[in-house]
Amino acid sequence: MQPRPGDPAPRGYTRITGSLGRRMILIAAAWITLLLAGGGFALDRVLTGAITRNFDTQLEYLLTSMIVSAEIDPNGEVAFNRALGDQRFLEPYSGLYWQVSGKGVDMFASRSLWDRRLDTARTHIDQELHTYDSRQFEQQLRVVERDVRLPGSPIRWRFQVAETREVLDAQIAALRKTLVRSFVLLAAGLIVMAALQTWYGLLPLRKLRLAIHRLRTGESPRIEGAMPAEVAPMVEELNALVAHNDKQAEEARRHAGNLAHALKTPLTVIMNAATAQSDDLPTTVVREARTMRRQVDHHLARARAVGRRGSAHSRAPVWLSVDSVERAVSRLYPHVRIDTDGPRDLVAHIERQDLDEIMGNLVENAAKYGGGSVFVTVGVEAGFVEIMIEDDGAGIPEADRIRIFDRGVRLDTGKPGTGLGLAIVRDVAEIYDGTVTLEESEDLGGLLVRLQLPAATG
Repeated sequence: MQPRPGDPAPRGYTRITGSLGRRMILIAAAWITLLLAGGGFALDRVLTGAITRNFDTQLEYLLTSMIVSAEIDPNGEVAFNRALGDQRFLEPYSGLYWQVSGKGVDMFASRSLWDRRLDTARTHIDQELHTYDSRQFEQQLRVVERDVRLPGSPIRWRFQVAETREVLDAQIAALRKTLVRSFVLLAAGLIVMAALQTWYGLLPLRKLRLAIHRLRTGESPRIEGAMPAEVAPMVEELNALVAHNDKQAEEARRHAGNLAHALKTPLTVIMNAATAQSDDLPTTVVREARTMRRQVDHHLARARAVGRRGSAHSRAPVWLSVDSVERAVSRLYPHVRIDTDGPRDLVAHIERQDLDEIMGNLVENAAKYGGGSVFVTVGVEAGFVEIMIEDDGAGIPEADRIRIFDRGVRLDTGKPGTGLGLAIVRDVAEIYDGTVTLEESEDLGGLLVRLQLPAATG
């Protein structure tokens, strides 16, 4: 059941706002209809005007023929020296008429007018051809007229030719009928084409939906297959998101393993003391509980670092962390000399407390396992803030420099520790897309730890 309007959507429910395909087809249909209606109207105006002009040209030809053949007879009336060629002038009410009229004289009209006469409207003078529509004889007439003075006559004669609009209106109606049918058929074809184009254009999205379904059900580890240029970036982002989630799941498993490993030893100590009913059992429980509490706090801080790593505002001034760690370690190991060098304005893309934790582990290890001298150098390398921690201790054999990052591995078991320091340093550095490597120090002869973190921009 869908939620009512205004109610919050239930968990897992996606609110549907309509179909993209339907929207695209409706927009295309509306635009096609608008364009064809405008184009059809313009074409109708053009063609109707052309048909009307052709009709008027025939009337103007007849009127010109009348004027050219007209002359004044001895009685002072208008006569034609040759007959007008159209037979309809002789048929009563044929629909084609002519008339010659003058002020103060009887009208001279075609036989087709029979007992009717055309309106002359003497309120104006038509020195040029004048064409207009007139409603006479219960017919719509198209009239062409002109006022002319004939040689030998002082009268201004008005020559008129009129024809019913039935033929003209029939031609215009046939034209419009053809236009409407053609444009409706064209609109239907274009809308169908737009629908097919929309269906074909959205086909990659349907394929993408099926690919995501296979990804969700575990049938495929990622979205594969060729995609259009518009969809490919989204597919790449989805694959990157899947890879990111897989990486986070792996980090969570590793993090749980680190925590379990860190808690296993204190729990074993407590269980052994309890089984043996040791006299110092309360002291042992308190001590080991504190150790476990530190481990839990530490891993919770690391878990928070995973959540913070995507923030674009993660910025930490490197030198502040170097100074802070140097002071803390100097109090723990007062016999160790710690020297620092490098620019003081570098900022790394990492949270301050995570940088403090990394630096604290590395510098403390250098002080603990070195021979009394530690050197910290800060610099920039290819968009990364590079921090090198060197000591004058025995170093780490090259064969063990990778294994030492595994959780719980300790090369020197004679000193206290959990074997998690370097493993957590590596994990937190990788959370921020950084790296940590172990090398041999050329200057001090001991271990060189090279830590690289992305430099903050902006």
